This record gives sequence, structure tokens and C-alpha cells, in this order.
Amino acid sequence: MKITIRLIISLLFVIALVAVIFSFYQVSSEKARLTGELERRALILAESLQESVIPLVQSNSTARLNRLVERFGNRERLKGIAIFDSQGNVLASTLDLKPKIQQPFPEAVGSIAEKSRTGSFADIDGKETYIYTLPLPEEDGATGAMALFHDASYIDVRLKGIWKDNLFRFLILSVSIVAITLVVVRWSITGPIAQVAEWMRELRVGKGKINQPAISIRGDVLAPLVSEVAQMARSLAAARASAEEKARSWIHVENLWTPQRLKEHMRMELKDKKLFLVSNREPYMHVKDGHEFKYIVPAGGLVTALDPVMRICDGIWFAHGGGDGDRETVDTHDKLRVPPEDPSYTLKRIWITKEEEAGYYYGFSNEGIWPLCHITHTRPVFRLEDWVWYQKVNEKFSKAVLEEIAGEESPLILIQDYHLALLPLLVKKKRPDARVALFWHIPWPNPEAFGICPWQQEILMGMLGADLIGFHIQFHCNNFLDTVDRFLESKVDWEQFSVTREGHTTQVKPFPISVRFDGVDDRSAADLDNTPARSEILKEIGSDARYMGIGVDRIDYTKGIPERFRAIERFLEKHPEFIGQFTFIELGAPSRTHIKRYHDLMAEVEETVDRVNWKFQVKGWKPIVFLKAHHSHDAINRYYKIADICMVTSLHDGMNLVAKEFIASRDDGDGVLILSQFAGASRELRDAIIINPYDIEGMADAIHLSLTMEPQERTGRMGRMRVAVRENNIYRWAGDLITTLARLRSADGAE
Repeated sequence: MKITIRLIISLLFVIALVAVIFSFYQVSSEKARLTGELERRALILAESLQESVIPLVQSNSTARLNRLVERFGNRERLKGIAIFDSQGNVLASTLDLKPKIQQPFPEAVGSIAEKSRTGSFADIDGKETYIYTLPLPEEDGATGAMALFHDASYIDVRLKGIWKDNLFRFLILSVSIVAITLVVVRWSITGPIAQVAEWMRELRVGKGKINQPAISIRGDVLAPLVSEVAQMARSLAAARASAEEKARSWIHVENLWTPQRLKEHMRMELKDKKLFLVSNREPYMHVKDGHEFKYIVPAGGLVTALDPVMRICDGIWFAHGGGDGDRETVDTHDKLRVPPEDPSYTLKRIWITKEEEAGYYYGFSNEGIWPLCHITHTRPVFRLEDWVWYQKVNEKFSKAVLEEIAGEESPLILIQDYHLALLPLLVKKKRPDARVALFWHIPWPNPEAFGICPWQQEILMGMLGADLIGFHIQFHCNNFLDTVDRFLESKVDWEQFSVTREGHTTQVKPFPISVRFDGVDDRSAADLDNTPARSEILKEIGSDARYMGIGVDRIDYTKGIPERFRAIERFLEKHPEFIGQFTFIELGAPSRTHIKRYHDLMAEVEETVDRVNWKFQVKGWKPIVFLKAHHSHDAINRYYKIADICMVTSLHDGMNLVAKEFIASRDDGDGVLILSQFAGASRELRDAIIINPYDIEGMADAIHLSLTMEPQERTGRMGRMRVAVRENNIYRWAGDLITTLARLRSADGAE
């Protein structure tokens, strides 16, 4: 785009410069021609009158002179004639001209003195006037002078007309040349380049064909480049095909799931079908930064887990566009390709109003369903107006999804989380052939707890519109089936873990979500050198210590953050030898702060930090460092890599990916994970120090155990947990979930 603008500006500048130079030359030539023509006309008339005027001047016949000048003073473009004596004073002149002539008349005086004819331009009555003056000779000098006054304003009119005509020609010429140039450039240069880029992109994502010609060459300007690029692309595609063939042969024997294995597996399962993913939170949010826009990755486990999957699928992700720069960065269909640095899939943004967001998201979803499902003794709040907005926004999402899948046969739709519980049924009503899965990222409570919700049946019916409902662990699946059995007329099959209602069957299965695992067990010396020094980080936060703990949380009442800080306080009370030796860093991301419960929680967290620090801190050290901000994954990873312990003290959590992220980051094989028994991750990570977050004494003892654990036990525990996370990574989760969805029978019974 910038190159095109520069090209247009350069063309316009050159055309304008040429046009100005040509017009200036044309105007100068035309002015000289018209002036010369006017001078010749004045000379002829003056010479024809001279013989008649001289005798009358010599005889001082003023009356006859006046009659003469009046008779000749009304010709075309001749404003008048004036006769002067030898002193330059008027003897006779055209009647309306006399008051406007200065006496003595300078041109007449000059002509008499120099005995020569003169021509000049002057302004008379606001009009350009050409004055031609010639002396009236006699034997010993000049008896006077005669001046002819011609209207020369038509010359300016003619010159302005030339400028105007040339400006019009310049505009037409500019538009024509720019348009033709752009067409030629696009046809012969940018078009072929774009085609080459698209062909290479398709090869990169695995859609191109090795033997397919890159483009049809137009002209020979880019022929050498295209030839070389095509050859290189074919070589790379051939190498990729070979690698994919090997990967395909490993699928049934290799236990470790990788991006390449998932890609090949999904090609086999989806058979070129797109995956349509729907969530409230978007994976990339654009915000204004001055006059520009930058993107950020919102915090949360959902984005962390699903972005790698969508990069492989090249599908469409539907999400609420909440950034203040989101509208300016989409196309006319509210879409854009993401990630910005390496576009791999499509993001379609859904727009909701502030009123809709307040009722649907902050109200029903986060003051109602969230505390309802997280049994943390926070009372759910249910308001009718919030429920109405929740339904309307779910309908808005369903409309967007139905528009995109209109041309798809048996589309695969993966819906995320509690914000969109009604969406499965809304989609299935219009598209019964669609295969719909709903993954519930938070816990599912027992029937007694869920019975608090006034719209329990509507939510359950909406969810059961899905063909597959996934939870993190089997316990939540069991709770869900119990709830359906309690509140809906349906058939629950406990052997197959399915629900049949009104002829439609929904399978309910556990799919423990995870994270990417890119680490290796044995690091090189160069890798070790790149590990951030603990002293550097401790210097940054202004606290020097021998041992360091880390906590990474969205500030939410389900995460047990105040309980964690009270456990640190109790640990230092019981083991004062660690005062000045142990610092705990809490990386906390503010969340939903205008909901009162969250606002109060933030105040409680900050108050607890201040109280514990005031109680124990000494010069150059404090026990807790609270870094309140939205931290990037890279920034968090620096702390993970050097922490002695990581504390995950959730009061109730579906999975908690912080625990798995910490393990995946520890490619040094060291570190201890303290993990709540109420987090879903505790079912997999048996080698963590499992604690009850309500037991402050127990947590304090767990901190001491972790810091004094023998190195061999630490590395043994971490090694076994790393194997578990590596083998059950995000790619296995996606492969299991999408495979189960793809293999479900559709409404018509076809596979």
C-alpha cells in the first residue's frame, strides 16, 4: 500500500511539473504574440492619423482635433485617442478618457523628448490598457505627441483561459496515467507477486500441490524471480511431503503428540472440513496506541490452550470483539487473519453493546453461573434482566455461526464454556446436520448446588443440543449427568455416559485440557546460559532472597490467593529461619474489577500483602511481592524457570493450566509444585505436593517441605510430572476432542 501511494505521488509530481513548465511556456508565447499583434494594430492606426493630426496641431485647431479623435476613438478595443502639445499637456482627447490622463502625460513627455515611439501597459478604470505613444514631428523637433489607448484586458482573459484549460488537461492526464500505470503494475508486477505469495502460503499450510504451476507469467519482468521461487517452493513442498509421510507412519506407533502429528491426524479425521470454534474471549485483541493499533493476547487458559490448535486447523474462531481497536482492524465482514505475525486462521468478531455485555457477561455469566459452578461460598446472583441479555447474546452468536456454515456440509462446531450454554441448541435447531461439541472449562457442581439457578432447565436443554459435552475430569461428568437426571425428563445411560432426549443423544466425556510442551529433558550449555539469573529478577522486584516462590493468577475469588498469603505468613511464623531467605512473587492479573465481589477481593489481597510485609520485612527484603498487571507469557516464563516452588491454591478449579505451564517450563528438571486438591490438575499431577487450600497449617507445612526437599526427590517428582504433561499435552487434548466429535453420527445417521 505504501509503495502504491509513493508511486502515485511520484507520478502526480512529475506530471504536475511538466504541466506547469509547458503552461508557463505557452502563456509566455501567447502573451508575446498578443502584445505584438496589439502593437502592430496601434502602429497602423497611429500612422494613418499622424498626417491628419500634425497640421491641426500646428494650426492649434482644437475643435477639429476633438472631432477627429471622437470619430476614431470608438473602434473595437480602442478606448480612445489623445493629442498632446510639446509639453505633454492634452490638446484633445476622447471625451471619457480626458479625466483619467495625468498632465503632463509622462508617456507623451518621454516620446517627445526621445523622438521615438513607446508602448506600455497601465491600469485604467481597473482594466489593463495598452498605451501606444508616438511624437508628432516638425522640422526642428516635435510639435507634440499622440497616444492611442487600447483595451488589453482580453490578453489576461486569454492567458487565464490557457491556465484553466491546462489544469483541466492535467487532471484528466493525471487520472489516466495513474490508472493506466497502476493497472500495468498490478497486471505485470504486483499481481504475479501476490499470486506467488498465495501459492507459497498454500504450500506452507499444506494446501498447495507440488506439481501445480505457480502462476501464468505475464511478460518477462518477473520471470527469473518466479522461476526461482517456484523451484524453491517445489523443493520445500517435496521435503515437507516426505516429512509428512514419515509423520503419518508414526501416528499409530508414536505416543508423543506434536503439532505435526495433530495436523496429520486432523487431515485424516476432518477430510478438509473446517473447524468452527466459538468462545466469548478472543485470542487476539487490538488496542489503540496513539494513532496506531497493537494487538495483545488476553490472559486466560482458554486462549493458551486453543490458539495452537486453531493455528493447525486453519478454521474460523468466533469471539466477542472487546478491544478499542478491534473494529478498525477487521474487514467488511468483521474478519481478520491471525496471528498477525503469521496468519494461520480466521478470527470473526461479534459486536455486543455495553448494555449486552453488562447483562450477559458481567451479570448472568460471572455473577450467576461462575459462582454457581465454583463452590467457593460466594452467593450467585440471578437477575431476570441478565438472563434476557444472556439469551439475546447467545442468539447473536448463533446468527453469526449459521451465516458462516451456510455453505458447509455437516460442519464441525466447537463451542467453549459457560458464556454460550444456549448456543448448541440454537445451532442444532437450524442445522441438525451440524456436529456440535461444547467444552465446559469450569467445574460442574452437584445437583443440589445447581438447583439454585432459576433457569436450570433452559440451560441444560441448551447444552444438550450438543452432540458432545466435554468436561476436564470424570467427576464433573458424573455431576452433570446427575443434574440432568434430577431436573430433565430424559434417559441417562451411565454405561455409555450419554443423555437421550427427544430423539437426540448427547455424549458426556472427560477431556483433560493441557498446554504445549516444547521443552526437552536435557539442555545444552547454551540453553543454560539463557536462563534468567535469579539475582537479576530479585533486583528488579527490590527483594533479595535465597529461595523464591511464584504464583500466577487472574485475581479471582476461586484462586485462594488470600489463603495462600496467610499460609506464607504462618510458614514464616513457624520457621523464622526463612525470614529474609524466602520471597514469594505473585503475578496477578486484575479481572472484572467493577463487579463488587472482585473489587472487594482486590482490596483484600492488597491489604493482606501489606499486613504480611509489614509484619516480617527487613531492609532489602520482603516476604511477598505483588506485581499487579497483565503479564505476557514470556514475562511469566522468566519467573517459572527460576522459582523453587509454584503455588496453585485454587478453592475450586476445572483444571488450572498454571500448574502445567510451570512444569512445562522447567526443562532443568527442578522445582516443586504445591497444588490444590480441588483443582482438576491434581488428578493427573500426583507428584505435586497436594494440599487443602482451606488448611492454612497444612499449606505452611507444604511450603517448608518443598523448600527442604532433597534434590533427588525434587528432580524425580518433576521428571514424572513432566512426562505426564508432555504425553498429555494440548495436542493430545485437541486430537481426542475433535476426533470424538468428527466420528459422531450426524442427525441423519451418517458417519
